[in-house]
Amino acid sequence: MSAEVGRVGGVATPRIGAHVEQLDPLAEAAAREADLVQFFLGDPQGWNAPVVAFDGGAAALRAAAEAGGVDLYVHAPYRLNVATTNNRIRIPSRKLLQEHVDGAAEIGAKALIVHAGHVPQSDDPEVGFDNWRKCAERLDMKLPVLIENTAGGDNAMARRLDRIARLWDAVGDSGLGFCLDTCHAFAGGIELADVVPRLLAITGRIDLVHANDSRDAFDSGADRHANLGDGSIGAETIGDVAQAAGVPVVVETPGGAAGQGADIAILRKRLG
Repeated sequence: MSAEVGRVGGVATPRIGAHVEQLDPLAEAAAREADLVQFFLGDPQGWNAPVVAFDGGAAALRAAAEAGGVDLYVHAPYRLNVATTNNRIRIPSRKLLQEHVDGAAEIGAKALIVHAGHVPQSDDPEVGFDNWRKCAERLDMKLPVLIENTAGGDNAMARRLDRIARLWDAVGDSGLGFCLDTCHAFAGGIELADVVPRLLAITGRIDLVHANDSRDAFDSGADRHANLGDGSIGAETIGDVAQAAGVPVVVETPGGAAGQGADIAILRKRLG
């Protein structure tokens, strides 16, 4: 796959949007002049099955999004960790991941984004890669599922490029996609200047970009987002990454509609 077109909606001028509150994501999209929105289905810190908060439920949200021309993306809960060796977390994580796949498909989402997870410090990361392989083999992917790189943790599955390569050795044939987060990459110790071609050499695909500046320094391991140009990366570098990837872009930045709307405008000017 080229860097210009991804497997999930890659276009010459990528669609751009933001992570928003789930109650009325379409109103949130309008407030930001966004082409797409990403949101949770339920509690991001919980283990409960997904719920659609939109008035009228899943069918109403799907119909309204299609009528409004707004693409929907769903982010899986943060607690989900299918890599871990802890059975009390891994087994319910698999169940929860499938439930969110089903829920995201019901609303017509373009993709579900999930963090790659980690194994305990004392455990062999190879077990985590194999756990991802087993999960992918059993997962009924009713829509694209995108693994996102993470910022911290020495035993994380997708903090650094070598770990992403091992993860893709395990799941690369499963159809799983990849979401590149610029803050996570920078804070995780990955140079952004050539991150897109290096990732494409590993995964063969980048399906979505989370365009976030970083409040903290390079290789800090800290997952703290900043508005574009207000952090340690800079708006120009983030725009370069988004342009090189050529796929839809989500900002997960502070400031609500005003802050995110300004970030979307920066990216639209850079990519348009």
